[in-house]
Amino acid sequence: MPLDVKLMALATQLLLGVFALLALGALGTWAVRHPAWTVKGISVHGDVAHQNAVGLRAQLATQMRARLSSSFLTVDLEQVRQMFEQVPWVRRAVVQREFPNRLRVTLQEHDAVAWWGEQGSGELVNSHGEVFEASPDDVDGLPELAGPDGRAAEVLALHQALQAQFARLELGLDRLQLGERGGWRARLHSGAVIELGRGTPEELQARVQRFVGTLPQITERYAGALQTVDLRYPNGYALRVRGVTTTNDQATPNTPSNR
Repeated sequence: MPLDVKLMALATQLLLGVFALLALGALGTWAVRHPAWTVKGISVHGDVAHQNAVGLRAQLATQMRARLSSSFLTVDLEQVRQMFEQVPWVRRAVVQREFPNRLRVTLQEHDAVAWWGEQGSGELVNSHGEVFEASPDDVDGLPELAGPDGRAAEVLALHQALQAQFARLELGLDRLQLGERGGWRARLHSGAVIELGRGTPEELQARVQRFVGTLPQITERYAGALQTVDLRYPNGYALRVRGVTTTNDQATPNTPSNR
């Protein structure tokens, strides 16, 4: 067979291949964009104590229309996930396709354990030590934690450890604060303020343990309400009871904590 005939046959085959690919592409595009693949709905599961389907639709209506304008097969699940995780109280969202035209969203909500800053500030700390924003009307009766940015998990861990010690005397720890320069201050439910000073968590817990272990002896002797406690002494502590001021193991306190 002459060379020019061979080349013409090869070109014809190539053209047919290109046309076949274009036809398949067009067919695939048509199939993907067919109304049958339009996302018909989203089902929400998991933790929904602070959210419900009606509330979520109201909050995400505009974003949902934009995100779901593509077909079920091409919708960006990552964008949908991010959309749900922007909603207050939602810590994590898992988005999955449900054949043929629905999305399934499983939510994990924040488990609020304390306020971050002042009560009603709009910022809370969850059980993982993460700070998140939420309406101050959604929770009540939580302790207050405070400290520099990025230290919430550390403050929460110490609060939990100290609360367990104070609970031995049925004392509630209402607030724990870490100052910018490393000093710690606590406040009991009774309103008494405790200067913990600086130190490692183990050192701070040892000071509180010493205080809790001897406080019953003090309260038996002095019946007034506890007002302030200073645990920054190396071998004891000082306290003020309403109407009485006393020092346990007279000593010079360590350098005061900077709050």
